[in-house]
Amino acid sequence: MKQVGAGAKVKPKAAQGAVVLLSGGNPQIAKADGDAPVQAYIDALPGWKRDVGRRLDALIVRNVPDVRKAVKWNSPFYGVEGQGWFVGFHAFTRYLKVTFFRGSSLRPMPPGPSKDKDTRYLDIHEGDELDELQIANWVKQAAAMPGFLGRPALRKQPVR
Repeated sequence: MKQVGAGAKVKPKAAQGAVVLLSGGNPQIAKADGDAPVQAYIDALPGWKRDVGRRLDALIVRNVPDVRKAVKWNSPFYGVEGQGWFVGFHAFTRYLKVTFFRGSSLRPMPPGPSKDKDTRYLDIHEGDELDELQIANWVKQAAAMPGFLGRPALRKQPVR
């Protein structure tokens, strides 16, 4: 931080157009629907994670051509219109965590357990060999079933 005036401290502003990286190198991208925010997220990933993010995005699009994309909670989400979100990923310090929201229904199940009984994870570390056939199989299975809908919308209570 730079000093300003008598002991006051001001955080330096990010460069114009620069994306702030949160802990673990996860890009801070505003919540938005569409391909553009997902590509901005992937482009801002540091180092090897960017290449893996591009591979995951291309694999998902190849296997679910009408996929719907968005960035929510600083993570790219992929879904099918009317069915919800089926997969997303998030950057951590040493790995990318791929989240299959209905992963416990996939066969075989992705290896990473979750506190949520439906969710399963795949952690990808630097240097890991991606089994693209298996990931594509999971993506196709996941896209064919109802997905994660997020928080229920707040509804107005009827006036009585």
